[in-house]
Amino acid sequence: MKSLGYLEIRELFLKHLEEKGHTIIPSSSLVPEDNPSVLFVNAGMFPLIPYLLGEPHPGGVRLANSQRCLRTIDIEEVGDATHCTTFEMLGNWSINDYFKEEALRITLSFFVDKLGFDINKISSSVFKGNEDAPKDTESIEIWKKLFSERGIKAQVGERIRELPKEDNWWEPEGGGPCGPDSETFYEIDGNLVEIGNDVFMQYLKKDNTYSPLGKHNVDFGGGLDRLAMICQEVPSVYETDIYLPILKKVQELSKEHIVRSHRIIVDHIKASAWIIADGVVPGRTQREYILRRLIRRAIRHGRSLGIENLFTRQVAEIVINQFSAVHPLLESNRESILNILEDEEKKFNQTLGNGLKEFEKTFRNIKEFKNENGETFRLYETYGFPLEITLEELTSRGIDYDEELVKKNHEKAYEEHQEKSRTASKGLFKGGMADTSEISTRYHTATHLLLASLYNIVGPHIYQKGSNITTERLRLDFPNDEKLTDKQIEQVEDMVNEQIQKSLPVIFKEMDKEEAMKIVKYAAFEDKYGDIVKVYTIGSPDSPFSQEICGGPHVENTKDLGHFKIVKQENVGAGIKRIKAVLE
Repeated sequence: MKSLGYLEIRELFLKHLEEKGHTIIPSSSLVPEDNPSVLFVNAGMFPLIPYLLGEPHPGGVRLANSQRCLRTIDIEEVGDATHCTTFEMLGNWSINDYFKEEALRITLSFFVDKLGFDINKISSSVFKGNEDAPKDTESIEIWKKLFSERGIKAQVGERIRELPKEDNWWEPEGGGPCGPDSETFYEIDGNLVEIGNDVFMQYLKKDNTYSPLGKHNVDFGGGLDRLAMICQEVPSVYETDIYLPILKKVQELSKEHIVRSHRIIVDHIKASAWIIADGVVPGRTQREYILRRLIRRAIRHGRSLGIENLFTRQVAEIVINQFSAVHPLLESNRESILNILEDEEKKFNQTLGNGLKEFEKTFRNIKEFKNENGETFRLYETYGFPLEITLEELTSRGIDYDEELVKKNHEKAYEEHQEKSRTASKGLFKGGMADTSEISTRYHTATHLLLASLYNIVGPHIYQKGSNITTERLRLDFPNDEKLTDKQIEQVEDMVNEQIQKSLPVIFKEMDKEEAMKIVKYAAFEDKYGDIVKVYTIGSPDSPFSQEICGGPHVENTKDLGHFKIVKQENVGAGIKRIKAVLE
């Protein structure tokens, strides 16, 4: 096997696919541009879904790239040898062009001929079939043929394993193109490690029934981190050349040697830098909160390692140096990334200090602690005070506790919190507002007028990146390279106030989401819409000033809003501007 750096693996893959007639396309942003179903791009195929569904791609029918991905479900798993929140997914796609045999041949050739993997250590899995679709016998026969061409007589049940739907089938939530997949494995120290997966979209799921799909698509994905770990023969992804320079910096700053904490800091600062480079800033909403959570989790583990001074900027410098060659937005946003991380660290250090004060109040006269009221989770949720630090503080003060019981009650409080959050999110994703007071309702309608005015005056690239409404003001985030000029701000204010003075009616109509998306100009991708949506129209339906998918509530007429005034404009990230406005 060849010893290859991660950049070499990346380049070998893209050249291999280019030789096979594929167009190399760039990685898209981590922030989904046209799909509200997830907060971040979490798979290589995600940005290509419209093309897999039939829209023609300008690059043709054979495509390949190395896509940056982020999986929030792995945040709590980070710290072991293989889990990371951000990673690159090597991918290639056939859009109604080649199918199973050429796809699997391309995959095997990359692993064996380009990376030098031992063919004797490679095996595969295929879909075993069920009541919805038959066994993927075609892939079985293709694998037998491919192995035979390389001198191996592959047997079903040994080198080719038949697995159930939960292991070897892909389909999107809610139905659509779907089909069996075939995973490729490599044996390391007696364990089978998945190194790639070919998905064959040959069925259409509709109304819980499966029928053959007229067009056949292929989607291959393989994690660059894992391939680097195998090629470099190291026990964890953190010891590959992807992460090692960052890991060494964290170890240099640390007073304690805690492997898990080292890895968490490496991963979370890397993820934070990537997210900020794509225009997200820390906050309290869905995507922004995940960024803040990653930063704070890294800081807490820095404390566990005895790092007393500010350190996130130093680690992020290495991250930017490490990845800017292939992700230039890191370099162009260097100062923004470093400043945001440092500001968050300063704020959170104060928060942790407040957490210690609250700890003192909570446990002042306690000799034995059972965590029956979820005190540890309250400290964590309110002050970011991690459970492990709480346990350390209890020990240092000689307070008796059963660690297993404390953790059990902590988990119980966490689950209760999650259930409340899920209930609240249902309302959020339907488009509803938590505060439906008269004042907040006015600000909600004013936000629609502001967005439409920005679209008309600044340009058609404007859409809602995020918003926040209180009883005192509205806040709107939108993409724009430059701050608005004083003249543009005046024009926007005048346009909004003109619509208010016109006493325009505000009405809504329920319709299918697909129908709605054809008439709205700027859907807010942070929202997750159901199949039936409300479209709010401000003005005449024949010639509306604003039309947006929204859950409401809104005023009935713009005359109820009062006078609109922009009070502040901010630069909150790469290409992201924020306006705060009031109604007087």
